[in-house]
Parts: sequence; C-alpha cells; structure tokens
Amino acid sequence: MTIRDDHALAADLANEAGERLLRIRERTGYGDPAALRAEGDRASHVYLMESLGRLRPSDSVLSEEATREERLDPRRLSAERVWIVDPLDGTREFSERLDDQAEEGRTDWAVHVALWERGRLAAGAVALPAQGRTLTTAEPPKPPAFEKGRFRIAVSRTRPPEFVRKLAYLLGADLVPIGSAGAKISAVLTGEVEAYVHAGGQYEWDSAAPVAVAQAAGVHASRIDGSELTYNQADPSLPDILVSLPELATSLLAGIRDLHR
Repeated sequence: MTIRDDHALAADLANEAGERLLRIRERTGYGDPAALRAEGDRASHVYLMESLGRLRPSDSVLSEEATREERLDPRRLSAERVWIVDPLDGTREFSERLDDQAEEGRTDWAVHVALWERGRLAAGAVALPAQGRTLTTAEPPKPPAFEKGRFRIAVSRTRPPEFVRKLAYLLGADLVPIGSAGAKISAVLTGEVEAYVHAGGQYEWDSAAPVAVAQAAGVHASRIDGSELTYNQADPSLPDILVSLPELATSLLAGIRDLHR
C-alpha cells in the first residue's frame, strides 16, 4: 500500500459513487425529492462502505450516513488510518432542478472521500459528478493567482451567516451562493470564487476531502479564528471554516477578528 495508491483509491471511489448517483437521479427523476435524497444517500453510503471494507479492511471509516453507534465506535479514535466520507454532500441540491422550468438538475453537490492518517489528512478526492470533474490530491489543481480588487466569497444558498455579509462589506467582497460545502471549497480551487467562510455548523465529513485537496494545492484552510482544522475527533462537529487563496487569508482572518470583538 503506497500513498499514491490511497490518492488513486480516493479518486476512484468518489468517481464511481458519483456516477451511481447520476444514474439514480436520471432514473428516479425529481417528482419526489425526499425519496430521491434518501435513495442517493443510502446507495452511495453502501457502495463506499462495501468498497472500503473490501479494499482497506484494516482501516476505520467515519461516514455521515453511519449510525450513531458506528460513529461512536471507540476503535476509530485509536486507529492509525480512518477514511472520512460524505456519500452525498449537498443532498438538497442533488434533488433539485436548476430552476422550475429546467429539465437539468443542479450541479453544486459532491461526493467526498478522504483519508486521515496518524493525525493529518493524507489523501482525498471531491467528485463533482454533475460538473464532470473530480479534484484530487493525486493531481492537485493549481489555483489562479489573486488579482487585487474586489473578490468573491462563497456562502450557503439557504443560510449565509450574517457576519459574512458584514465581512464582505468590510473587505469589499461579493457573496456568491453555492450549494454543498464541497462545491464551495472546490469553487475556490477552480477560480469561481476566492474564498469560502462558514460558521453555521458543520461536521468533519463536510470538509475533510475538500480540505485535503485544498491543502495539497497550497490553499489556506483553517478555523475562522486561524486555528488548525483537526479530524478524527470523538465529537465530529467542526462548526466553522475558512478556505481562501493564500494572499487573502491574513485580511480575512483580521476582518473576522474585528467583527467578533
């Protein structure tokens, strides 16, 4: 087992789970969004758990769709290698059309597969199936250089934190609503936005894979107070995050501190 193998495995699993989700959405349609969400969550979770159980039988797994008992399994906390997965990040977006008149579904949802090993994120992949691309630590994307001036901050479509509106005003930024956390962080890496700020509550599986890719790409990723993002904790809650082009990190952190004084 090599590091390269883990990178490739993360990408392969995220890709295949994403392809399965696309087929489910095409077959099921949007007539019953709740049923579509449930089927997508279940099918992707089962595929990832079965695949990791077969291909990495000695590793632990933390999945969003696991039972409470599985998440609290103490063996995970003493394991050297833990896969942290979100089988369907952006379930709401997965079950929605682009708009009321469109036949196509939304594209801002993802599949996350990350490997935590001995205290750090070691590999990861974010599949964006409806966008036809996967970002991976095997070949990290090269973020665009920042050009001074107004910049863009990705925020939640449905619950953007009020302090981020104030932060954007303070720093001269525009807010860009995007669906899932994985899609938001990926947007930083692909140049659609320059930053993502969130403080409305998340869990480790919401950010582990995209943060692994962001770190491999040389992008800033931290808590909103500047402290390190830590994974494979007893409590998987990880309530806030800042991901940005490195040139913006100092200004964003200073602005956040000013707003929280």
